[in-house]
Amino acid sequence: MSAIRQLTAFAAALALVAASGSAALAQKKYDTGASDTEIKIGNIMPYSGAASAYGVIGKTEEAYFRKINAEGGINGRKITFISYDDAYTPPKTVEQARKLVESDEVLLIFNSLGTPPNSAIQKYMNQKKVPQLFVATGATKWNDPQNFPWTMGWQPNYQSESIIYAKYILKNKPDAKIAVLYQNDDYGKDYLKGFKDGLGAKAASMIVAEDSYEVTEPTIDSHIVRLKASGADVFFNITTPKFAAQAIKKNAELGWKPLHFLNNVSGSIGSVIKPAGFENAQDIVSSQYFKDPTDAQWKTDKAMIAWNEFLDKYYPEANRADASVMYAYIVSQGLVHVLKACGDNLTRENIMKQAASIRDYEPGGLLPGVKVNTSATDFAPLSQLQLIRFKGETWERFGEVLSADVGG
Repeated sequence: MSAIRQLTAFAAALALVAASGSAALAQKKYDTGASDTEIKIGNIMPYSGAASAYGVIGKTEEAYFRKINAEGGINGRKITFISYDDAYTPPKTVEQARKLVESDEVLLIFNSLGTPPNSAIQKYMNQKKVPQLFVATGATKWNDPQNFPWTMGWQPNYQSESIIYAKYILKNKPDAKIAVLYQNDDYGKDYLKGFKDGLGAKAASMIVAEDSYEVTEPTIDSHIVRLKASGADVFFNITTPKFAAQAIKKNAELGWKPLHFLNNVSGSIGSVIKPAGFENAQDIVSSQYFKDPTDAQWKTDKAMIAWNEFLDKYYPEANRADASVMYAYIVSQGLVHVLKACGDNLTRENIMKQAASIRDYEPGGLLPGVKVNTSATDFAPLSQLQLIRFKGETWERFGEVLSADVGG
């Protein structure tokens, strides 16, 4: 009798083990691009062409994911990072996005760069219901969860940033005569819109000249000559790195010394300021939301020490004066944070759900007081900035951490 009881108990125990095993299995949910061992991430970068200075972002991300894999991956899964070059040309971006989604079968596309390239694939990504996550562009349109629930930005958006500059001008130089140079695409126009919104009714009288350039132009020297001739004493420089360096140099050559505002996407000392010449960049005003690696005040900062250790081991040849390297390090932490939060539910839907549920997250490298926050109705993870002024060979922060959150 006792033997039968034992057998019954044993069978019940076996059934329990089987049931708990199947429950554990049932909890694991995967979409294309995820499995027990792997998470496939796609990425598109301008490794060549006019915006190739940003290619370092993709290289830093690849190095960061190697670090994550070496440390055991994400919940035991290794990241496969597939990054393609689109040369900052939208038709090529479309081709690469299709390849990543349909041939490589990635789980999501992460931090693809540029406003025109991302605009070209936004509808496709949303039709396919594949996350277009933390895009590397501050265009305001990425914060539009109602119409594009599969697309999310990362950095403070361009309109928010230019509103902050406009408010500063209204307060400190109310009689300014302003000249604006902008890239003739969605990126440049987004900054310009925010700037005019920030100036409000005074925009029409304060802006005395605006000029746009094409990304295919070899030089913007003639545009600078035209803007100087307007008699402006404030210059808002809405350019990508190559052209930003040209503008700073040409201003110096012409002896034009307006109060110079430079959009923060070109605030890198390594790829913009140093090539343009430190002496030519004095007193330029820009904004920042992460720590400047060239700033001596962060030398003993824990986050900066960790960043340097990461580069020593995984990307020793990186130019540490290039702000894009720090940007890539921070946004990569953001993706890892989201993927960890997904646990064993690696569906595309859950990835967007977790990305839209970030509360007061502080990846290493952000300025004190700057935090990542998202919700189902707010797809702008970062919206705080601090004004900076170039002095000597570095940026100096001044004023409070400011916020001007603008939705798409």
